[in-house]
Amino acid sequence: MRRVGGSFEPIGWDEAFREIGQRLRAVRAKHGRSAIGMYLGNPAAHSSSVIYAALLRAVLWTKNFYSASSIDQFPQEFAAWRMFGSNGLMPIADIDRTDRLVIMGANPAVSNGSVTTMPDAKRRIRDVRRRGKVVVIDPRRTETARLADEHVAVAPGGDAYLLLAMLQVLITEGLCDTTAVREQCTGWDELRALVAEFTPEQAAPHAGVDAETIRRLAREHAAAESAVLYARIGVCQQVTGTLVHWLVNTINAVTGNLDRPGGQMFATPPIDLARYAKYLPMLYGKWTDRSGVYKSFRTELPVGVLADEILTGGEGQIRAMITYAGNPVLSTPQRGRLGAALDSLDFYVAVDMYITETTRHADIILPPVSALEREDVNFLFPIFSVRNNLRCDTRVFDPPAGGLDDWQILARLVTEVLPLPARRLAGRVVNRIFEQLSPVRLVSLGVAAGPHGVLRRGRKGLTVSKARAAAGGIDLGPLQARLPSLIGTKDRRVHLAPQDFITAARALLDDARRGNSITAPTDGYDLQLIGRRHLRSNNSWLHNVATMVKGRDRCTALMHPDDAAKRGLSHGEPVTVTSPTGSIMVTCEISDDIRAGTIAIPHGWGHNEPGVGWQLAASLPGANVNLLHDPSLTDQFSGNAAVNNTWVTVAAVPPESVTESTTKGDHSAVPAG
Repeated sequence: MRRVGGSFEPIGWDEAFREIGQRLRAVRAKHGRSAIGMYLGNPAAHSSSVIYAALLRAVLWTKNFYSASSIDQFPQEFAAWRMFGSNGLMPIADIDRTDRLVIMGANPAVSNGSVTTMPDAKRRIRDVRRRGKVVVIDPRRTETARLADEHVAVAPGGDAYLLLAMLQVLITEGLCDTTAVREQCTGWDELRALVAEFTPEQAAPHAGVDAETIRRLAREHAAAESAVLYARIGVCQQVTGTLVHWLVNTINAVTGNLDRPGGQMFATPPIDLARYAKYLPMLYGKWTDRSGVYKSFRTELPVGVLADEILTGGEGQIRAMITYAGNPVLSTPQRGRLGAALDSLDFYVAVDMYITETTRHADIILPPVSALEREDVNFLFPIFSVRNNLRCDTRVFDPPAGGLDDWQILARLVTEVLPLPARRLAGRVVNRIFEQLSPVRLVSLGVAAGPHGVLRRGRKGLTVSKARAAAGGIDLGPLQARLPSLIGTKDRRVHLAPQDFITAARALLDDARRGNSITAPTDGYDLQLIGRRHLRSNNSWLHNVATMVKGRDRCTALMHPDDAAKRGLSHGEPVTVTSPTGSIMVTCEISDDIRAGTIAIPHGWGHNEPGVGWQLAASLPGANVNLLHDPSLTDQFSGNAAVNNTWVTVAAVPPESVTESTTKGDHSAVPAG
């Protein structure tokens, strides 16, 4: 689809690729390689086409590369890199063999696990309860918390204080497995010195959890035969995201629950990428955004700076963009400026099935066939699965005539941006080569050479063909202890006390002792805003599917009854939620499922911008919660967006402002500035 005025018209594939190539090469020739930016959305990780997305990123060789990872999982990766020597070594909760499961800032009953993929998570959680105990630490009584033995309603942002105090109890009461720590780790003395005087009593007002509960959580974790503390996106999206994930890994390690059954472990996937990830340079701080504030990590910049890098003139300005399977206008905090930024580009090409809030700004949209119309082999998610496995996805429907897979589109884009001599002839040759190298074929080679493959295990070894013939895939057994063979630190030991983490944690504690908690209210804003996930809503993917969005309005502001009563609010009425950055209108939902002083609004909604092509989604109620978040508020190490640290106010919408469209849920969203 090519933009013509304010609408789009169909064009042929060859014509589209020629125009894209000409215009991208012209931008690069005039302004340099970093004048082309690229954004990789979350759906890319759910497809083997990510291989060609990575190749496109490599041939662009731009500093302006962004992905959903910097609103999703950067702190988890950063902590793994500093502790284990590789960002790919994010530990997995061995849920099937643990006696004690403590879940912090995650909701696997809805997500089925994230960076700990656990199909049928509800059944697995019930199995842990039969063996031992499940605790959920979260400001909201989530769907997972309802399945647990205990719910601890921590204050948003209070996780770091809670974990530091738990660590203090473990160390001062002699509850640590010091033999395992000294054999496997470094940094024991630094940890002891850090938390020596930070007692549960000192932590309680900042964590929002009483001292005796903190003390009991630590003692029970140490006493269990096996225990695992598992944290995910709720704590990633905080200014202390990296510190929290470091403390999660550290508590598991000092209690002897690292790299052992029932604790934190690492998979042995069909393609053992984690074994080789330690050889990839992280390039941390090798370049920054043009403000000099935000550092590169694993060759990309935090997505929160994207709008500024497009709109701010001068050397290094982004002049053209490629987006693949993402909707950053809705899914990232940009002060409502990203749409205008995309309109200002010299050229923008999007690879996407829909005309979304983001792709409506594109000059050309290249639509791939759907996931149900292509064959695929998922090789990324087994790296973080609770059992070793290989699964193939077969086609459910035949693709339309002339339809292209994601990887075929991305491969053609690679050809167009390669600096090829004799471009027409050389391009045809490269395209012919790519046609023979589908991701499924490349994955098949990787599986054959992998730890379970035929090249290592002979005729009984694993192949993609065997997985394709097995309904539901092939189970390759439980997780195995294998950290010594994977670890990438120079001394081959786990670093429990990276100096930068110790320094930041000490500053956090010093501030807390002076009464300057990160959980304290800010300048007249009196409620903390957190995110929320729904079972039938994968970010914004499924909002154009009728069976997924039928029923009640799900983009609501969930509030505690006490908070609603103080403001004179009623369940089901429209309210205005305001932050220092912006204001939106959504429906008030009142429930004691959330901690007082906190509200929760899901992301991915607000499909009412003009020109959006998914008509059903555009008719739904809701607003873009990212208009409330300040993109400059980030995790201090990785630059991950801190969207669970936003202070807001909530007020009733004045009667004169309530229109018919408002009562139907077509709520306006007003960015600040």
